[in-house]
Amino acid sequence: MKRVAYYKGCLASLSAKELDSSTQALAPKVGLDLVELETVTCCGAGDIHEAEPDYYLHLNARILAYAEAAGCDELLTVCNVCTLNLRQANWQLKNDDGLRERVSNNLERVGVPPYSGNVEVRHLLWEIAEGEGYELLKQSAHKGLKGLKIAPFYGCQILRPSKLLGFEDPDRPWSLERIIEACGGTAIDYPAKVKCCGFPIIQAREETALGELIQPIEQAKEAGADAIVTPCPLCHLSLDAWQSKLKAATGKDFAMPILHLSQLVGVAAGLEESELKFKRHVVPVTPVLEKLEV
Repeated sequence: MKRVAYYKGCLASLSAKELDSSTQALAPKVGLDLVELETVTCCGAGDIHEAEPDYYLHLNARILAYAEAAGCDELLTVCNVCTLNLRQANWQLKNDDGLRERVSNNLERVGVPPYSGNVEVRHLLWEIAEGEGYELLKQSAHKGLKGLKIAPFYGCQILRPSKLLGFEDPDRPWSLERIIEACGGTAIDYPAKVKCCGFPIIQAREETALGELIQPIEQAKEAGADAIVTPCPLCHLSLDAWQSKLKAATGKDFAMPILHLSQLVGVAAGLEESELKFKRHVVPVTPVLEKLEV
């Protein structure tokens, strides 16, 4: 088992608790021993980063420091936004000794252990798309996804900027497709899988955001997908909860089920409904499960 500090972030703690429960249930099946961090806060998303960049840096350094203090050299994330924020802060802290010393000194004054820069931030997606995690995934996916056509939706911040994320080509990603196929499903290809879900601008420019949102859902539907899978809870929120906004704006009821990554793999691994918690979704997942049973 690979021991990792587990940072679930805000959404998996609150509105997307199904992401947390499915991740915790799936982890041991793919060789991960999760050390949950209890005293951490939000990563700040993009808002604090833009408004108060130094505060954002301290906020994320605090999370990294607690992961290091837990004796872990890896911090596991389940959110694209958290991954980008933490990797960006980590990059700054690792590459500037003076900055890291200043931030660590400030954190120590409020009782946070110093951060020496020895933690790597990795998303669950990367852990199970290759290496030992991938091999264990193939072994665990005994129930499989045979007969299901799944459309991968990466979203923005797991791919770009590639200098900070660097796992795969942001224009030609492969990780979600590899996982879908390892679980016995068929991966659907479509252009909008690497586009934005519209979440960052929904409050300020709803019409523009819905214009972004409709592209992956409409294209996946036209390509014959039974469901969309995403590694980001913010993308999940947009794609799942805002289909009602699309229906009101366009008159089209897409009824496209949206799965978290850990839920999709969890279905293939035979996790229980109490762990997957599909009843928390806005768009019912029942058609997907019924097709799988057939």
